[in-house]
This record gives sequence, structure tokens and C-alpha cells, in this order.
Amino acid sequence: MSDSTPTLISDDVIAGYLPGVDILNGVDMTLGDGELVGIIGPNGAGKSTLVKAVFGLVRIREGRVLLRGEDITNLAAHELVARGVGYVPQRANVFQTLTVEENLRMGLYLRPEAWDERLEAVHELFPLLADRRDQRAGFMSGGERQMLAMGRALMMDPEVLLLDEPSAGLSPANQDLVFERVRQICDSGVSIIMVEQNARRCLQICDRAYVLDQGKNAHTGPGSELLHDPKVIDLYLGTLGRAE
Repeated sequence: MSDSTPTLISDDVIAGYLPGVDILNGVDMTLGDGELVGIIGPNGAGKSTLVKAVFGLVRIREGRVLLRGEDITNLAAHELVARGVGYVPQRANVFQTLTVEENLRMGLYLRPEAWDERLEAVHELFPLLADRRDQRAGFMSGGERQMLAMGRALMMDPEVLLLDEPSAGLSPANQDLVFERVRQICDSGVSIIMVEQNARRCLQICDRAYVLDQGKNAHTGPGSELLHDPKVIDLYLGTLGRAE
């Protein structure tokens, strides 16, 4: 991570889905160049709401989001994609009636001229997508669809990738594969914010993490430190965290 302007900053963000009901109550977050930042916490803490707010899907009422120092607060999703922000939702993240190749083309609708270059880069990360290019996404396994969803988001060569619980609903083997790919994508130079219910695995692979509780920052620090922090273990990792 460089010492230049942070790639992305969430500054005292307050946001929610319904008028007068705030889910986020002043969340601060910083993402550096080539950094993998994890967001963990109990159910209802505001983890998914945070990445949705950053991506313009939940309106921010107070505070701001900065991308390379530029205010991108409440910009529409397509504007953020054009500025280099990708997003992979937890659910409904592929077009099931389209083929793998058609899904990837949908990811590049703003830059169709870059098809050959970006397809090669994505196939290098996910060889499975090259092998399955003519298969309809609806016939893929959950793990394969997650790879396709990430591949589609990467077609625009984003600077920042937002992942909302990428391991949700997957088998342990597919979870491990997804986490390996996330780390690989980050190591290739993409800065990543990853919301995860699997807190232990998230902390094991992320550079830094934020623990949210009731829409506020509860703890923050390097993933390896939070993994062994007694308060974090007792409150958020449970007996499994203590055992290991």
C-alpha cells in the first residue's frame, strides 16, 4: 500500500433504507492501494448496507464517500462503474438465462472495444469460464456462479471491487476457492472491500478489517491481529475462534 491519497474513504457515513431509520450511524473506513479490507460483524450490523451505500444503492444521508479524493457520494451505480468501482452482490449476481460469455459481455457494456483484452485477463484468473463459455449460467453450481459474478465485475478492469458475502451459501471447498481467488485478485492490484459472514476466514486473508456493530465501527486493525483479539473472539468469532 502506498502513502498517496487513499483509494477510497467512507467518512462518517449515515445511511438507511427507510426515511428516519438509520442502519449506518457514522461509519468510517479507508481502503488503500492494492489492499484487501474485510468488513465483519454480527447480523444486522450494517455490513452489506455499507458496500451498497458506497455503490450508490442505498442513499447516504450524511457523510461522504471519496474515490481518490473525489466525492462520489450517492452517484448512480453506472457512474461508479465508469469511474472504476465494481460490485458483486450476494444474490442475483448473474444472468441465469444467459451464457457465461454473454454474462461477461454484459460486464463490459461501457467498453465493448476492450473485449479481447479483458476476456483474456479474466480467463487467466478463472480458466473455468473459458471452458464453460457456452454454458447457461443457471446450470452452474453456486461456486461457479460466484466465479462468473466476480469475472463479470472484473471485465471493466476496476480499481476498486466491492464484494458482498462472496462465500454465502457455498460448500467449504468452494468457499476456500473463492477466498483464494479474492486474494489473487487483490494481489493483481485491485483494491477490495469484502463483507463476510465467515469472519475467521475473512480475517485470515485480509490486510485490515473493520468490525461493525449496530451501524458503527466497533474494532479495526490488521486481520491477523483481530483474529487473536480476545474481545473480537468473544463477541464475534465465538468458541471456534477461541479453539483456534
